[in-house]
Amino acid sequence: MPALIDFISDSITAPNSQLNIYRLPWHACCSMEVVYAPYFDPEFDNLIERIRGPSCLACVDNETCEKCTVVKVDGVNKQDLLLNVVQVLTDMDLHICKGYISSDAGWFMDVFHVKDHEGKKLTDGRVIDDLQKAIDSRRGSQEEKPGTSHKTCSSSNSNNNNNNNNQEATAIEMMATNRPGLFSEISAVLADLRCNVTEAHAWSHNDRLACIVNISDELSSDPIADPTRLAAIEGHLSAVLGSANVKYPSDVKTGITNKERRLHQLMLANRDLGTQVEYHCVDSSNNRTGTEEEEELIRKPMVSVERRNDKGYSVVTVECKDRPKLLFDILCTLTDIQYLIFHASISCNGPYTSQEYYIRHRDGSSMNTESEKERVTKCLEAAIERRVCEGLRLEICTPNRLGLLSEVTRLLRETGLMVVRADVMTDGTEAVNVFYVRDASGNAVDVNAVETVRRGIEPLPLHVTHETEAVGIPESYHQSLGHVLKSQIEKISHNFISII
Repeated sequence: MPALIDFISDSITAPNSQLNIYRLPWHACCSMEVVYAPYFDPEFDNLIERIRGPSCLACVDNETCEKCTVVKVDGVNKQDLLLNVVQVLTDMDLHICKGYISSDAGWFMDVFHVKDHEGKKLTDGRVIDDLQKAIDSRRGSQEEKPGTSHKTCSSSNSNNNNNNNNQEATAIEMMATNRPGLFSEISAVLADLRCNVTEAHAWSHNDRLACIVNISDELSSDPIADPTRLAAIEGHLSAVLGSANVKYPSDVKTGITNKERRLHQLMLANRDLGTQVEYHCVDSSNNRTGTEEEEELIRKPMVSVERRNDKGYSVVTVECKDRPKLLFDILCTLTDIQYLIFHASISCNGPYTSQEYYIRHRDGSSMNTESEKERVTKCLEAAIERRVCEGLRLEICTPNRLGLLSEVTRLLRETGLMVVRADVMTDGTEAVNVFYVRDASGNAVDVNAVETVRRGIEPLPLHVTHETEAVGIPESYHQSLGHVLKSQIEKISHNFISII
């Protein structure tokens, strides 16, 4: 053996050799220990992507179209990926004016033409980069790898954890039959129970109300976790709502579920579908009703469902007035009623949009019965109408303090105004309260009522916007005579107290 080592050393250590073997004493060679360690190829994590291609490729193109920014997303199809991508565009306040969707045979390709809130294409490089990162973070189920670069066109294997930017709080979900003053009563109960409202969102449609409220302890600002106290809050709220539809969902509290999507689910569970709706126009500038000009502005949504026997798809066609977040609302509802979208096209013609969806149920079947078609039609009509608010938009931006929401909503109720939608946000010491209101009988809000509210909240600033882009009010939404009289009595009582 020593002779063999000498031979190898002399042969390889020649002048032209690049490998040197040094001669060691024989006893040293015999005393060496052989250590084995596993070897991991650094490219192993990318093996699946290299075999099957990138699971998601997102491209933000600002060159192809002169008036819009084109967002292209393609890759391996995954459950709810289309909804997640559209949610990213919606959360960034981008309006989808055209789109093509195809997700068949395990692969998807989506193309969206988007504009910003001013109707222009995206020009800010930071916004484009944020959009790219947001889409990348939505697409998969894996953690984002450290050091992943985000270029104008890039692929990523990341997952969005939907980080909650709001302070920690306890979330409450509520469903009820809506009535004048209900949102004010909810706010008053929470204030009486020493709960600080950090965020609240409420929708109403077809006499139904869905509400998500985040609360914290009034003194410590910590989430409320005491079971006894939570049970007391639930009991008081159930008494006000007239039902036991009060829940503490962990997924909403931790930010896993988008709140607007959850509101769609709550409204659907609350059966806000209604019946055939007769529409009446509401214009905050005057009391005109049913004129040809207004009927043109509030075209009723048209939803139809057909079955294509040759392909096994059900084809859903939607024609209505275009608005922001419309596509997101439709996709939320189709997903929640267990339908998958295989192909779709979205186009806008002036103020109107035409959308076509090729869908199947999650079990692979298409719609075979008239009752099923009617259910899908009503669900989509409700999804289109829920977010649209008519009447008056009131916005109050002010330093936050305990009991602020209860005081403002009480003033609205005493003035005879009913909250049909609310978005309440707090950011540290600042609070932004947005209310969409109308009077208790469903008519346009009187100017005098607005001035009463303005005087009542002084010196807080009140911004008033007339929402003329409105859907009509269903006949069922006009309140009973008892509700109207109660509202007027409260209004007179409030004026009487102010005179005293």
